Amino acid sequence: MIHESIEEAVAELPPMAALAGLDLGDKTIGVAVSDRLLSVATPLETIRRKKFTQDAERLMAILAEREIGGVVLGLPRNMDGTEGPRCQSTRAFARNLTRLWPGVITYWDERLSTVAAERALLEADTSRAKRAERIDHVAASYILQGALDRIRHLRQG
Repeated sequence: MIHESIEEAVAELPPMAALAGLDLGDKTIGVAVSDRLLSVATPLETIRRKKFTQDAERLMAILAEREIGGVVLGLPRNMDGTEGPRCQSTRAFARNLTRLWPGVITYWDERLSTVAAERALLEADTSRAKRAERIDHVAASYILQGALDRIRHLRQG
């Protein structure tokens, strides 16, 4: 089921279920996963996009292997907060995913996540080739960590 807000999604999440964060690009899908306590996001892998069915096949394998209960999709809003074609593409991906997977799906505003990921990789003195290879799943971990931090705040407040 797709939820517009983290608040709604958390209410539907099974206890002790991990989350996956996805950074959807035209050519790749960055994947990050959380621990079961929903405290830390870890970059996992980058899926090279082919067709939705092939992309989803790999994604379904990850969700099953990691016993993921919810997916947080980075929603690439414009800097003024409006939604453009990339947001529509992300929402379409979420709708298609619900046909294959029964878990919780929600969105997280991903503005500047790739910029933050790039900065972190530069600070770690990662070579240009390695940055290109890792940027998407590192960006996914920034998206997921933002959602995890919000969840922690909701549970404390």
